Amino acid sequence: MTNEIVETDVVVIGAGPGGYIAAIKAAQLGKSVVVIEKQEVGGICLHSGCIPSKALINVAHKYDEIKQFDSLGIELNGNVSLNFEKTQKWKQEIINQLLNGIKKLFKINKIKLIYGEAKFVSNHEIQVKSDVEHLNIMFEQCIIATGSKPIELPLIPFGRRILSSTDVLNLKNIPARMVVIGGGYIGIELSQVFAKLGCKITIIEGTKSILPGFDARLISLVKRNIKKSNINVYTNAMAKQVEEHENRVTVTYMENDVEQSIDADYILVTVGRKPNTSNLGLDNTSVKLNHKGYLEVDNQCRSSVPNIFAIGDIIEGPALAHKASYEAKVVAEVIAGRNIFNEYKVIPLVVFSDPEIAVVGLSEEQAREQGKDVLVGKISYGANGRALTLVAPEGSVTLIADKQTKQVIGAQIVGIEASNLIAECALAIQIGATLEELSLTIHAHPTISEIIPEAAEMALRSIY
Repeated sequence: MTNEIVETDVVVIGAGPGGYIAAIKAAQLGKSVVVIEKQEVGGICLHSGCIPSKALINVAHKYDEIKQFDSLGIELNGNVSLNFEKTQKWKQEIINQLLNGIKKLFKINKIKLIYGEAKFVSNHEIQVKSDVEHLNIMFEQCIIATGSKPIELPLIPFGRRILSSTDVLNLKNIPARMVVIGGGYIGIELSQVFAKLGCKITIIEGTKSILPGFDARLISLVKRNIKKSNINVYTNAMAKQVEEHENRVTVTYMENDVEQSIDADYILVTVGRKPNTSNLGLDNTSVKLNHKGYLEVDNQCRSSVPNIFAIGDIIEGPALAHKASYEAKVVAEVIAGRNIFNEYKVIPLVVFSDPEIAVVGLSEEQAREQGKDVLVGKISYGANGRALTLVAPEGSVTLIADKQTKQVIGAQIVGIEASNLIAECALAIQIGATLEELSLTIHAHPTISEIIPEAAEMALRSIY
């Protein structure tokens, strides 16, 4: 066991999509940087969140598409089967490739990576403990980017057959039956994946609808596909008790004041996430937390201690990897002496459901609640040639613009490639683009992206 004192300009706690971006940017701006990571570079997003879940979503979509091959004139001779062990191996290869890429960037930018648990000693010192060494790091500036973890229900603690979203992504086999507690975006994404791969899914959601917070029009297509996949959905239902057996688990839940029970191989609990702010020794600093456990920060992500910053899931706002990466860049610039601030003008939100949902900016309802007079243009995917050739005619693009300025202020998309299309809408809002500018931008043909200018033209027709 070694003991060492390390001095650095910037120390970053956590190497997820917020932490590693902050470290690289700060190093590129001339700062000496040390990164402390408890598990592995890339964080939850790379190892048990964004990347592995989207890999499995891709596999599920392709496996499900095979059912449409006959109508396309493709005849398969013999049965199609899934080797999930190979699927998991392929998924891990993607993770490893991205992991090695991040480590290479650390090396290029001369970032010191230390594995271990970080604990504050003071506002300028952190102690790091690992199996092989104890270090004390003296720093000028600190960026806390420790992310979040799945919420564990008190009456349904995680176990051998009660899984978090992290656990379920590492299953070795596709279970025959699974109950999903929570119908938010994580629950819906994973439910549709495992249903497509052959698992019988039951969703128990406490509110009146799945994907609470999303426009009913957007989720209607998702609901229809969920029904086609024979997924049972119980809304206004609350799980009350779980009984684990040797080879199964029984869930007792209340639906409309009636007690019900269901057996499954596993339970997946997806009821939200909470910030990783405990066990950091923050009580040894002057950093303030709010009543929800989030760090209090200003519009530069600066905490109540001027030299300690916080980004990502440990501060208020949507728990999104791209939000954390944006904040990381802002904080690195601030530490380098530049007077910039978080604007949060556009934060796209994507649900990788079937079909995909993507929103950015204001909805029509939100805009009107703010007293805005708006123009709204909506176009169906069914009129798009590329969507038809992809056998994906279901969906729509809706643009919301300020009537006076004609500037785009919001967009809502449901359908194939929504996760990619939303980027153009986000850029339009960011730069203050008008409906005319969108409609006159030449888009390649035939592409799904042609729906964007068509929606802009539709909005303009209401006043011309």
